[in-house]
Amino acid sequence: MADSRQLYQEVILDHNRKPRNWGVLEGATHRAEGHNPLCGDHIRLTLRLAGESVDAIGFDGEACAICKASASMMTAAVRGRSRADAERLVGEFRDMATGKLDPAGAHHLGRLTVFAGVRELPMRVKCAILPWHTLQAALNAGGSVTTEADADPVRAPVIGGAG
Repeated sequence: MADSRQLYQEVILDHNRKPRNWGVLEGATHRAEGHNPLCGDHIRLTLRLAGESVDAIGFDGEACAICKASASMMTAAVRGRSRADAERLVGEFRDMATGKLDPAGAHHLGRLTVFAGVRELPMRVKCAILPWHTLQAALNAGGSVTTEADADPVRAPVIGGAG
């Protein structure tokens, strides 16, 4: 358990300091903004689909370390994947972060399982999920999302994905 917590902290710090795919993507075909009023996270996600594949993706904004690291790893994980694969990852990540998916079981998350421990920090679950909720909105022309009320990604169904 101590090893997984240390790895979690190292990954969070690395992706917070050097986020991958940071910045607004020129020529984006899809975009969305996500806001977590509880924590103050506010991210903008831009992506370009080539057919049904995520050709390029970027994000920027003001966010806590967990949110920024989650967005960084998410953009790396979905780039080059099909839209359907990206939406499946949205559902699996959300389920893992909320304790509904066993990271030791079957899934497609790979290195993203480093975030499995966030389920033990209920106040931080929304921080980790916000980028994924924003990706889902971008893929489905959602425009703007929040982590509050009926739009809470912990309770909202995943459009086009498992969950």
